[in-house]
Amino acid sequence: MCYNCRDKTNIVEVFVYGNFSMEGRYLVLRKFKATVSLLLAIALLSSVAGCGGNQQAANNSKDILVYAQGADPRGLDPAMVDDGESAKVIVNVYETLVKYKEDSTEIEPGLATDWQMSPDGKEWVFNLRKGVKFHDGTDFNAEAVKFTIDRQLPPQRTDDMPYASFTFGPVKEVQVLDTYKVKIILTEPYAPFLANLAMALAAPIVSPTAVEKYGEDFNNNPVGTGPYKFVKWDKGQQVVLEAFKDYWGDQPKTPKVVFKITKENSVRATELMTGAADIIDGVDPSDIKKLQESKMQVAMDAGMNINYMCFLCDKPPFNNAKMRQAVSYAINKDELVKALYQDTAQVAPSILPDFIPGFDESLKGIPYDPQKAKQLLAEAGYPNGLEVNMITYSNPRPYNAVGGEKLAAAVQSQLAKVGVKANIQPYPWKEYKDALFKADGVNLAFYGWTGDNGDPDNFLSLLESKEIESTLNSAKYSNPQVDNLLVQARQNLDANQRMVTYQQLQQIVEQEAPWVCISHGKTLSACGPNVANFKYHPTGVVHLWNVEKK
Repeated sequence: MCYNCRDKTNIVEVFVYGNFSMEGRYLVLRKFKATVSLLLAIALLSSVAGCGGNQQAANNSKDILVYAQGADPRGLDPAMVDDGESAKVIVNVYETLVKYKEDSTEIEPGLATDWQMSPDGKEWVFNLRKGVKFHDGTDFNAEAVKFTIDRQLPPQRTDDMPYASFTFGPVKEVQVLDTYKVKIILTEPYAPFLANLAMALAAPIVSPTAVEKYGEDFNNNPVGTGPYKFVKWDKGQQVVLEAFKDYWGDQPKTPKVVFKITKENSVRATELMTGAADIIDGVDPSDIKKLQESKMQVAMDAGMNINYMCFLCDKPPFNNAKMRQAVSYAINKDELVKALYQDTAQVAPSILPDFIPGFDESLKGIPYDPQKAKQLLAEAGYPNGLEVNMITYSNPRPYNAVGGEKLAAAVQSQLAKVGVKANIQPYPWKEYKDALFKADGVNLAFYGWTGDNGDPDNFLSLLESKEIESTLNSAKYSNPQVDNLLVQARQNLDANQRMVTYQQLQQIVEQEAPWVCISHGKTLSACGPNVANFKYHPTGVVHLWNVEKK
């Protein structure tokens, strides 16, 4: 940490605070810092453009694609992370046994050329692609598949593997049948299993040699079989990849990719317009018109996501469902979505987006009713209101284009109208998860989810008791009836019957209110006029090997 920088910030805070209230100070300081960041970025970009130096030449090169995103990856070992920033890099470095088609979550061959499921749904046999090399020169084979999965099964599985139980929970054993054939045996039928094997996290196949070489540092030194190989990671600045010359498929259209870390939405927009970035994500709705007027290509794709506020259900006061309902009645979701996201999101009546199988059209969510909120608060023993602590992330997310701080401030204002004083603590994304799961005194938190595979289980499992330990269940919500319905749906290979079970589950969750489901955001991105073939995948990742600069 730069302590001198921290001290300067304190001086700035004294200068700008004046006589504002604590809430006012928070909002003024946040806006002040954002403005300073934007002005500094514009000045820097202007100086780079004026000097005609190496960086400007590189930005103009057709051989280098610069993708600007809002936060660092948490890591680059697929078994050790659960965030979108990591996944965007990972899908370009690693590959999976099966993969999603370019525009959907329909499954097609990947590192496996074909596969068969046993009649009882408990055994899967995969024939593997031959002649595939890892980036370290070692061979991809059945042993590598077994190694990748085994390291995420008990007893090797660790608490640092958030997706392991989520992806491989029903896996009993992995058997190597020959060099290029592997069998995966499950403890029970598991309907989402094949879709899980295509996911960006946990499922990608890693080099056993590299994992053994780097140990825990493999998280910073990824080695897969993908079209791009890892070059370097300058923390907080960039991740650099280059085309893998021995890739088994077609060579990438652009030889080098740079994932550039730029925290502020408006700064990324400026970088795109000045040529310092070729593609940006997390576009702020207020910047769309400006980008379009500058001839940038702006895309707003349907988002397979959910933007939510969760209650910490494992401790007072929100271990009481009536308290969760009370606060839910205090939140005007229509107003939030209109003010913050305009036409770039839709109000979420349920956890599932309306195009995901199992969505229950009868669900409307808990409506805005401040009088009902006050009534329930009084009935729960808080006639004079209460004070709560909420935490949020500071950067934009695919499900929340304006960032967590703006959303938290808007909710804070609404809660104040029913006598709930909410204190806000923001964290950078890389630190946010630890803050949520380890900090004491947290009552409310903002989070979200981008679907991995298009299956309803992938969303609804976030409320399963066993995912509290994995940290995917951010609300720490536990309901045996919900757990049983999830298991029942997974084991049922009849798609129609599964959907009925999921609808029943959603109705229970609406009444229990562990989350306030706020919105389903469109995936906002933009690229320069000379960029071709770029698109967001529905799962929220970016496949960059077919992207090129004209």
